[in-house]
Amino acid sequence: MREGSGGRFGAALGTLTRTLRDDLWTARPDPLPPGWRDWQPAMVLLVAFAVFPTGILGINQAIWQYGLGQGPGVVLGAIPPLAVVYAVRRPLPAWWAVTVAMVLVAVLAKPHGPQMYPWTGSGLALHAAALFILALRMRPRIAAEALGISVLVGAVCTVAAAPVHNPDLYQATLIFCVTVLVGAALRARGVARNQLLAQTELTAEERSRRTLLEERTRIARELHDVVAHHMSVISIQAQVAPHLVDNPSDALRENLIGIRANAVDALAELRRVLGVLRSEDDLSTAMRHVPQPTLDRLDELVDNVRGAGVEVDTRITGERRALSPGVELSAFRIVQEALSNVLRHAPGAAIRVEVGYQATGLALRVANTAPPTTGGVAGTAGAGTAGGGHGLLGMRERVAMLGGEFAGGPIPGGGYEVVARLPLGSDS
Repeated sequence: MREGSGGRFGAALGTLTRTLRDDLWTARPDPLPPGWRDWQPAMVLLVAFAVFPTGILGINQAIWQYGLGQGPGVVLGAIPPLAVVYAVRRPLPAWWAVTVAMVLVAVLAKPHGPQMYPWTGSGLALHAAALFILALRMRPRIAAEALGISVLVGAVCTVAAAPVHNPDLYQATLIFCVTVLVGAALRARGVARNQLLAQTELTAEERSRRTLLEERTRIARELHDVVAHHMSVISIQAQVAPHLVDNPSDALRENLIGIRANAVDALAELRRVLGVLRSEDDLSTAMRHVPQPTLDRLDELVDNVRGAGVEVDTRITGERRALSPGVELSAFRIVQEALSNVLRHAPGAAIRVEVGYQATGLALRVANTAPPTTGGVAGTAGAGTAGGGHGLLGMRERVAMLGGEFAGGPIPGGGYEVVARLPLGSDS
């Protein structure tokens, strides 16, 4: 029974020893925030100026009041202030240096008259400063261990010296506890603030990702209508084709039947997927069956904006012709989103809409002047909208889907523009 108790005690002692070794010898301080690294030399200099008078006082006390003499007095009196300055970078070795200096003073001191023992007055203040910086930069458990060892070593030195000197261990313990608690509280506040900033960044990333997914889902709903239309046409053409040929062969009939069957199956799958995409859509049933818009409705869109009292100049260059449904739909939505953003963010600004039919693509440009009320670029054609719209994000996604190019930014004079180029023949 005794052997079992001794074994458990030995294991616990070994665990405690390893813990103290890891915490008080090899532990590293918390990294400084990125912005504070550049200021660390300035902090070291500031601490040096702050502890310089206390260090001079400590050297004088060590030499004259504690009878250490010139050599030991200067060395032991200079260690605490230098250690506090070094604590800004490495608080744990600095605390060890202050503690060892305190023990050496207690062992070597020959004070003239009653003094606070084993610390000099300045030594107590510098020891508390070292504990404060340690609690500020390291985990609370390490700070508590350092506090306990400081008080324990001070108590041993005090008991060994009594009743020759005037011990004041209670006052030192109170000062140490207060400084460690303040340092730990400030560290906890900083950790909580950093966690809040990290959570805020994570939330912003999640919100951006959700916005992107919502925009892609909205685009997919619109393009599913276009694709479903094409599949319906393929099915009808495959059904009608045998009647347009005199005496069609059996192989041709079988191929056309297979084409129609595949088209019908694909159309059914598209409708099923479209139903999932629209399951949480708040659009009315009537709106869901409205045909997707094309550039043929561009004049109607511009007239609606002009009806709101906005000056809109439209310019169409090149030979106007029908484009693939995906390009038509994306072009209309890009212009619509840009005009909507101008109305929302740059009220009163003049707008210019340019549509260029080129040999290899469709060029779009929507630009607005500076709003008269703000005189800047706060509200622009490409600004992200508050609420349901996604501004540049939706435009960029539509252009990327078609393999086109997109750019947006401020223009001279305080306005803003968005420019897109959609390759012809690209569809989804």
